[in-house]
Amino acid sequence: MNPKFIIFTGPMFGSKTTRLFAVLDRYKYQKRKIIAFKPSIDSRYSKTKISTHSGASMDARTIRNGMEIHQFISHNNEYDVIAVDEAFMIPGVSRALIDLFKEGKTIVVSSLDLSATGNVFEEMQAMFPWATCIEKCPAVCTVCEADAFYTHKKVEDIAEITVGGAELYEPRC
Repeated sequence: MNPKFIIFTGPMFGSKTTRLFAVLDRYKYQKRKIIAFKPSIDSRYSKTKISTHSGASMDARTIRNGMEIHQFISHNNEYDVIAVDEAFMIPGVSRALIDLFKEGKTIVVSSLDLSATGNVFEEMQAMFPWATCIEKCPAVCTVCEADAFYTHKKVEDIAEITVGGAELYEPRC
């Protein structure tokens, strides 16, 4: 099969993970072998599941860095679709996913592209040129209800990558 490199990106609350689930569901119907990964630092809803804000979830392996994806796939090469949620939180994930894409694996990613301070996340920037499909997923601006493409931090003095939800962040146009 012709591999794809699909990225769902945009601000917090833009339904990126929901779109990832929809693509993976289609691959399940095609009888593709799927494995999902999530960053170990993201335990908002579950330590071992990728979850949407609306409550949908799927099992995932937690990882600290991209090398762990390489190691897992090298010992379990039956997977042909590799999904990663919140990729921006995983150091070295871009190199791992690009390498696996070059080896013929289909890659599906959901992740923020910009920090709340307006900086492009390096891992995402490295993946964008390799993507065969990039879908920008707008949220709804909490101020004016227009399409929101940016994440606003509601709290000062938090690190560039701070795991949180509506208590820390909101989508803005």
